[in-house]
Amino acid sequence: MPTVFLGLGSNIGDRHMLLAEAVRMLHLTTGIHIQQSSTIYETDPVGYVEQDPFLNVVVKAQTELSAADLLRRTQEIENELGRTRDIRWGPRTLDIDILLYDHLYIQEGNLLVPHPRMCERAFVMVPLAEIAPDILIPLGKEEQVTAAEVLAHVEGKEGVQPWKPLPWENIPDT
Repeated sequence: MPTVFLGLGSNIGDRHMLLAEAVRMLHLTTGIHIQQSSTIYETDPVGYVEQDPFLNVVVKAQTELSAADLLRRTQEIENELGRTRDIRWGPRTLDIDILLYDHLYIQEGNLLVPHPRMCERAFVMVPLAEIAPDILIPLGKEEQVTAAEVLAHVEGKEGVQPWKPLPWENIPDT
């Protein structure tokens, strides 16, 4: 079963509740088995900076879903929890990105794995390196680097602060 890493972020509404609910919905999805969660981090916005801070978390899961089906499911969860796409990199109730899908390099339509900008973003690399410092990130079809190696060189780490744990094991199944 493929191992996947998903990045979740929110900066509108009850950010913590939205992240917890999204992880609960992922957990309840047939074919997705959450295994681990990073700490939740409060992070400075990137790109469009005139907005409130984000809460970000990375979860590790195993899945029976194809990468395309996993993308469809994450987008369904975003929509069910009120996601709108008004401003690129702008405020959002919820954003779920497929960061890694096994060690595969995937380019199919709007599905790009690994996430194309993850290695540039401290708000992704800090929580990813927390739970999987030795995970290999494909940089192309041939080159790979560990999350810890990327984290050592990524800019903006000072804007990523631990907020609180996400006790996903205690998220109700109903």
